[in-house]
Amino acid sequence: MRHIPLLVIGGGIGGMATGLALAQAGFETHIVEQAQEFTEIGAGIQLAPNALRVLESLGVLDAVSDVAVRPRNLVFLHADTGRHMTTIDFGAAFLERYGQSYSVLHRGDLLDVLLAACREHPKVTLENNRQVVDIEDHTTAAVVRFADGDSYRTDALIGADGLRSRARLLLSEDRPFTEAYVAYRGALPMSEISVPVEPDDEIIWLGANRHLVQYPIRRGELYNQVAVFRSPSYTPEIEHTDQWGGPDELDAAFATSCEQVRTSVRMFNRSRRWPLYDREPLANWTRGRITLLGDAAHPMFQYLAQGACQAIEDAECLARQMAEHNGDIDKALAAYQAERIPRTALVQRVARGWGHVWHAEGDVIEALRDRLFRLRSADDYTDLDWLYQPHAA
Repeated sequence: MRHIPLLVIGGGIGGMATGLALAQAGFETHIVEQAQEFTEIGAGIQLAPNALRVLESLGVLDAVSDVAVRPRNLVFLHADTGRHMTTIDFGAAFLERYGQSYSVLHRGDLLDVLLAACREHPKVTLENNRQVVDIEDHTTAAVVRFADGDSYRTDALIGADGLRSRARLLLSEDRPFTEAYVAYRGALPMSEISVPVEPDDEIIWLGANRHLVQYPIRRGELYNQVAVFRSPSYTPEIEHTDQWGGPDELDAAFATSCEQVRTSVRMFNRSRRWPLYDREPLANWTRGRITLLGDAAHPMFQYLAQGACQAIEDAECLARQMAEHNGDIDKALAAYQAERIPRTALVQRVARGWGHVWHAEGDVIEALRDRLFRLRSADDYTDLDWLYQPHAA
């Protein structure tokens, strides 16, 4: 049985960031991924200042900036009427407050940057096509067994293996939670976009039980879109089938929207849908030498655009605690989760609540939301400070 000092399960953005952060802190790190290649499914991803500061500390921010777009504004519009609701100015005042700009890019581009940095680092080992079939807690070590019969014994196992994490099963038998929302995602070349767009802005159209997000990615060459709606046909009995949230429901959900939104929705590839899930926050992520990270630890709805950002924060924290505790794994894992659980649990809960605000239905609730949105100024960042954390803090 091969001995691995630190083993990361999952070669996505969180896993790669963790491997790179641990390596830069001086620790030999091994990353295994079940897919045959390191790839990201989906299109756009949003990176707020809290994540960009970590990427800067890892030395990859310049490479990320080369393939990213920095939106000038985040603009909220009403999906039915098209009226302006509020704007968040991402300009000079935002940069001064948080020390980083807001950035949007292709998920695959971000993974490629992290992958290249990991490949270049002598302390990172990468393996593909390694399907984990069993994880054993041996208190002062963990054993991981793979589908091909191989086994690794590791001093510490970091489960960065996503929403349906195998590592999480050792800590909880909880199930992912859905509010019956489905997303359709995709990016098209700018030349194929048939509606007027603001190439320097991110746009979010809000409506009852639905929203549409639009922004440019890959240096402005592609236009990313995400349409989200609540499926009226969802039931727990058909949850794990494709009998709910289909393309017909997508069109029906946005049928009362303004022409620009309806036209945008018609441009979507209909071949794949993404049911949206989160989980209830856990009070503990660690068992013996096994801990969780990213979506394995704290899957969250996307309404704050913080899923990847929080995983990147996790990576920085874990590496920092390992360094501060001189490689004492037990102390480092305890300090890691003590720091991260309160913050990620709050982000999970606020993201769920923010979804309710976005998708509000009923004249009174919508009117109150819209009035509050209209009253704020574009450079009022008060409600963002807890999440993005002012640079001076």
